[in-house]
Amino acid sequence: MAYDFDLYVIGAGSGGVRCARFAAGFGAKVAVAESRYLGGTCVNVGCVPKKLLVYGAHFAEDFEQSAGFGWSLGEANFDWATLIANKDREINRLNGIYRNLLVNSGVTLHEGHARLIDAHQVEVNGQRYTAKHILIATGGWPQIPDIPGREHAISSNEAFFLKALPKRVLVVGGGYIAVEFAGIFHGLGADTQLLYRGDLFLRGFDGAVRKHLQEELTKRGLGLQFNADIERIDKQADGSLEVTLKDGRKLVADCVFYATGRRPMLDNLGLENTGVKLDKRGFIEVDEQYQSSEPSILAIGDVIGRVQLTPVALAEGMAVARRLFKPEQYRPVDYQMIPTAVFSLPNIGTVGLTEEQAREAGHKVQIFESRFRPMKLTLTDCQERTLMKLVVDADSDKVLGCHMVGPDAGEIVQGLAIALKAGATKRDFDETIGVHPTAAEEFVTMRTPVAG
Repeated sequence: MAYDFDLYVIGAGSGGVRCARFAAGFGAKVAVAESRYLGGTCVNVGCVPKKLLVYGAHFAEDFEQSAGFGWSLGEANFDWATLIANKDREINRLNGIYRNLLVNSGVTLHEGHARLIDAHQVEVNGQRYTAKHILIATGGWPQIPDIPGREHAISSNEAFFLKALPKRVLVVGGGYIAVEFAGIFHGLGADTQLLYRGDLFLRGFDGAVRKHLQEELTKRGLGLQFNADIERIDKQADGSLEVTLKDGRKLVADCVFYATGRRPMLDNLGLENTGVKLDKRGFIEVDEQYQSSEPSILAIGDVIGRVQLTPVALAEGMAVARRLFKPEQYRPVDYQMIPTAVFSLPNIGTVGLTEEQAREAGHKVQIFESRFRPMKLTLTDCQERTLMKLVVDADSDKVLGCHMVGPDAGEIVQGLAIALKAGATKRDFDETIGVHPTAAEEFVTMRTPVAG
């Protein structure tokens, strides 16, 4: 049968737009439907605005440290409304870029909610379209647990649009989003506490990284409460929020921010009209080629719940476009050695295996670790320390993992990711001449293992 489109993409986030653009470039007839905002979570309520807020939060430190370098500043004043207005202007600019990328590549853009009618048919704004292939790239959505008073809490979606900076903030969660926003609120001047129900945040990261960040955040005066969880939230007459913990303690805040996980965004998608199956966590179940249990329907990105990172969704979108419309260029996505950063203050950068993962996998490991006060801080009173760590296979000398906590960790680890992807050994690191004076050179000057 003749279809209206070769590929119909539901969701104009990073993965969906990448797949649509390249599929169109390969000669396919492509449409994209988006009901919310172009660019998806990352551009609108995720990595991009969050990084802008992290930059904003960092200035308080810069002002404080400048005195050691001879600068004398007047009293610094922060205006939340200015930061948010400038952030909004930049996001609007990026929305326009995404629109141009799609339209200029020949993709048809449907602005409205798309719903599956069957395995080859989609309905948007009352119109029905047929497609040989349908790609679901609808992303994820923050979850707030169903507790009394949950309507008084906010998620990352709302945090970017607060009218004013709250004076007292309670951040709930132990993942990277919680840690990042705790740093943002604290850095911008709010009295901030981070609550996590576990023993220590950032589960799955290297143990040394987690402990080091805990120490550094504590030094900065950020309140950390572990093994703590909220029972209920009650709004007071003055507008403040009384938070009752499960251990009976009560805390008062002006804002309760939840970052306790994300669910796949499948609302009113019409999956029940197809043979698409979900896994036990509620994400769309796909094979290694991103095909669902309904052969004509594929899915990528956060909605499949694998590695929920923007560059991974981009790679998955590219893989789908190539496999369907340019098979000679197809390469499967390699999920090994994916570098990532946590834009906490200080930053985390990591690639490869943690020490714990390496040992669990049966490697005989050597650990190289360095903790030092960065050169920039030697003329200041700031006692922040940087952590760098290498996890090395003792038998093959191969570097299995690189981990860093400190300024620009993400920038530094990106380059190291190439080395690890290429199979670099500790000897390769040792024989690489360092750039002096930099923090990054520490990765090539660590000579004595601290553990084996």
